[in-house]
Amino acid sequence: MTRGSLAIFRRQPLISLDEFLRKTRRITVLEDVENPTNVGAIFRNAAALGMDGMILTSDSADPLYRRASRVSMGTVFQIPWTVADKNEWYMSGISKLKENGFECIAMALEDNAVPADKLEFRDIQKVAVFLGSEGYGLKKETIKACDRTVIIPMHGGVDSLNVAAASAVVFWEICSRS
Repeated sequence: MTRGSLAIFRRQPLISLDEFLRKTRRITVLEDVENPTNVGAIFRNAAALGMDGMILTSDSADPLYRRASRVSMGTVFQIPWTVADKNEWYMSGISKLKENGFECIAMALEDNAVPADKLEFRDIQKVAVFLGSEGYGLKKETIKACDRTVIIPMHGGVDSLNVAAASAVVFWEICSRS
């Protein structure tokens, strides 16, 4: 195992949100997902299961952080992604998604949440799945602004899955049925 730098490179400029939204149909939005391992695993799940891209809020872990890119098995270089400044995102991000035809789905533990396996995705042309922080989930404002709230049904008194595991379940539901 190499213990030093393997490469030094200049980052490509991030794709603008407008350009990103024109090129994608099934995306995920990571809101304050701070653990690089989770970010990498979500990228890998997205690539493996057919998602088109990812938006990260600026408080999320950097996908190019060594641990994130390693856990992703390099898919951070395969899937288009961009970072939204958190201040701009919370003022206009979800509105911009809706203006571009995206149905916004919040993954959250809410009383009115629809089980993921009960959603019909064939009628949805463009979808944005919101996944939140490992500790507190999505912000209440985000959940309220989304079109639907979805939950993964649990057994055995468990209330939720790790955010990366949850992403795999919901990406499967979306991509296998759309």
